[in-house]
Amino acid sequence: MGKQGVPESHPIVLFDGECNLCNASVIFIIARDNRKRFRFASLQSAIGRRLLEQHGLASSVRDTVVLIEGKHAFTRSTAALRIARRLRWPWPFLFALISIPRFVRDSAYALIARNRYRWFGRSPSCRLPSPELQERFLDELGPWP
Repeated sequence: MGKQGVPESHPIVLFDGECNLCNASVIFIIARDNRKRFRFASLQSAIGRRLLEQHGLASSVRDTVVLIEGKHAFTRSTAALRIARRLRWPWPFLFALISIPRFVRDSAYALIARNRYRWFGRSPSCRLPSPELQERFLDELGPWP
């Protein structure tokens, strides 16, 4: 376990829990993460805010996915590509896009992020995971697997 009980053995995906695109992305990751490596928390949650702070990211960040791998935090297109790299085939193939300069990748990411609520909608609150998926989501209630 890492700082404050957060598991370091699993990469953690922080996402905007009010964003329909972000929620769909989490469902997409779960369906393709056969090894059940990833853990998830919304950016709005207490654990999400705490993890942002631990990694020197503003707690007001809402327009990016954050991937925490050990002591490192990745955002925007780099986070998305590093997540794809750990999914089942053919998604790891997308990691080849990492060779495109980050400012180019992040410009495309920013366009989608800016318009995500307009294009995909917004939920008034974070959805709760089903009982079979609850172990994959971090919360403030106790130790995590």
